[in-house]
Amino acid sequence: MPPPPREPARPPKRVDPVPGTPFGVVHLDVPPVTSGLAVGSLVTGIASILVSLLVFCFGLGVGSVSGAWAAGAFTVLGAVAGTAAIVAGLLARRQIRRPAPPPAVRFTGRGLAVAGLSCGAAGLVLSLLGLGVALAVQLT
Repeated sequence: MPPPPREPARPPKRVDPVPGTPFGVVHLDVPPVTSGLAVGSLVTGIASILVSLLVFCFGLGVGSVSGAWAAGAFTVLGAVAGTAAIVAGLLARRQIRRPAPPPAVRFTGRGLAVAGLSCGAAGLVLSLLGLGVALAVQLT
């Protein structure tokens, strides 16, 4: 299998001559990078939704005390994952929104950050709702 084609060389953004010398300072064009915080927020938000489904399964499927305890344990995990997704999403949005001077790296991924925020919030709410359902099933 041949190696992937190389990316063509980018021309310099600008060249500033250094006075009194034959040299110059080259400013390169840096391509934007997807924010790792945004990707992490989305992954953690999806994980919190999946854990909240486990909370519902343990709360509704098992009508004993052990089902309520398991739902409570997974609620803690879902709440922590949802909170982490929300915090990472907010930090990613701030990182993406921050203006960067030309030699610095510019970040993209605003949509990923917003999706991570919404998935984290949904996972957090669903986990708490699943715990409430598990406790209601246990008390009846």
